[in-house]
Amino acid sequence: MIPRIVKPTKSHSFFMFGARGTGKSLFISQQFLKNPDLPDSKILKIDFLDPEMEAHYSKEPMSLFQQIRSTQKTYSWVFLDEVQKVPKILNVVHKAIEELKVKFILTGSSSRKLRRGGANLLAGRAYLNSLFPLSFLEWPQGFDLNQVLRWGSLPTLISTPDESDKAAYLKSYCQVYLREEIRLEQVLRKIDPFRAFLEVAAQMSGKIINFSKIGHEVGVDHKTVQNYFQILEETYLGWSLPAFHQSVRKSQKSNPKFYLFDLGVRNSLAGNISSSASPGTSFFGELFEQLIVQEVVKLNEYFQKDFRISYLATKNNLEIDLILSRFKSNIAVEIKSSTHIDESAVRKFELLAQDVPEIKQLFFVSQHPVARRIGSVQCLHWTEWIKNFEKL
Repeated sequence: MIPRIVKPTKSHSFFMFGARGTGKSLFISQQFLKNPDLPDSKILKIDFLDPEMEAHYSKEPMSLFQQIRSTQKTYSWVFLDEVQKVPKILNVVHKAIEELKVKFILTGSSSRKLRRGGANLLAGRAYLNSLFPLSFLEWPQGFDLNQVLRWGSLPTLISTPDESDKAAYLKSYCQVYLREEIRLEQVLRKIDPFRAFLEVAAQMSGKIINFSKIGHEVGVDHKTVQNYFQILEETYLGWSLPAFHQSVRKSQKSNPKFYLFDLGVRNSLAGNISSSASPGTSFFGELFEQLIVQEVVKLNEYFQKDFRISYLATKNNLEIDLILSRFKSNIAVEIKSSTHIDESAVRKFELLAQDVPEIKQLFFVSQHPVARRIGSVQCLHWTEWIKNFEKL
């Protein structure tokens, strides 16, 4: 098993959210169910992906409380897998934490039903954790950039050597998402426009969103497109990157960028999984930028850095790929996939960054192997920058 960076507490109840296939159940199994310090007799596991379990606890949520209280076993942990399937169970969880002093592990691949249904999110009684596809830091020895840019980093694919099997897995992943997260959960009345939207959203991953244009392409209005993007966020398939402004309120007035959570899923949805991107091409550069942004989002969460992540765009179509903000301090990051450093590009980045107030550091991240400093810009190989992210 590849060691994961996330380290949930073992002394307090916690949620672990993340898209399907990121390894939540396997992680919990390794850390808790197969932990010699936590024998099985001390852990009650209930999987709400089991239709019988879902039906029973949806109808009688209080039976969980009675089950814990009446059993002769003393449970140290209760593990509820895919808890969004039975939102009402969280009221029972709250009661059990308070009255029976039991700790809960609560995993989920969607927060939509929980949030929309006004579910009890336990108000601090359960800590929040996220799990993503594998980070570079979790498997640096086996990391192959070209392979990850094509196939992504979902854990199952790491142990799947055959390319046809990888492609089949990703195709199935997308079909299961549409069937189980969207259709069965009755998120939308019409699935066909959303299916068309997924392809367009994948092709637009990493770019500024034009809601009206996308709506025209898939045959829905711009508000429906905004709802579609929200569904992707609530099912952990991606996240928005707002336009930078020192005022959060003002940053929300500009159109965001959107990034899908995994490059393999992105490529499968976009229909270009059949061949890898060639180094030096614009497509390779786009995928490389998305990879770095994905790494930043993962590590910002895992290391609890609390950066507000945004991008900067000017009216002259000049951009800074990432602005990492905390309090009133900002870090600017430019991402290039090239294996050499274009000093003129670094100078332009440095000049544009003057528009960002309270700049703390400037980074030019690329595939150039040798670190150097140009003006106030630190130029680093992307792997070195990622390895030192926790120190930012």
